[in-house]
Amino acid sequence: MNLANRITLTRIFLVPVFIALLLYYSPDKSFLRLVALGIFIVACFSDACDGYIARKMNQKTDLGSYIDPLADKMLLLSGFLCLSLMANLPQEMRIPAWVTIVIISRDVIILIGAIVIFFMTRVLVPKPHFIGKITTVMQMMAVVFSLAMAPETIRFLFYGMAVFFTVWSGFLYVQMGGKMLQKS
Repeated sequence: MNLANRITLTRIFLVPVFIALLLYYSPDKSFLRLVALGIFIVACFSDACDGYIARKMNQKTDLGSYIDPLADKMLLLSGFLCLSLMANLPQEMRIPAWVTIVIISRDVIILIGAIVIFFMTRVLVPKPHFIGKITTVMQMMAVVFSLAMAPETIRFLFYGMAVFFTVWSGFLYVQMGGKMLQKS
């Protein structure tokens, strides 16, 4: 258990705190939105920090290669689901369902593909793609701008970019999975 993995685990532990803050949000407790925004931003920066530390301090581990993307998925999916489904949130914070559906669909397709690859090859080595990293950043920005209640044009710009990169990366990961299966 090294520093990079501890940072990743901290991000995982921040997810239920983030969800609880949004769950208990109400107009008379508007400070909870700001705390949730702060926690989400800290969690996003922790994603960059753990990766940087793992590379620069030679702390890459098999554990980290699995829990880092898991932490990202937990954070982002909780953000999109909460901001799409929680009725107690103001409209200026709500993410349209179509955005969340695209993001969840891509992740389900990748998960199913990973399971198929593992069962057919008995090997699964996560290989992040550069477009996948951009996708993660765009999805994080979409959630941040929703939590910040940014003007609608800015929010929808980031929703659009998040969806675009989500679909693009989804196609790239499906191609990558196909090549892995062909090699075996």
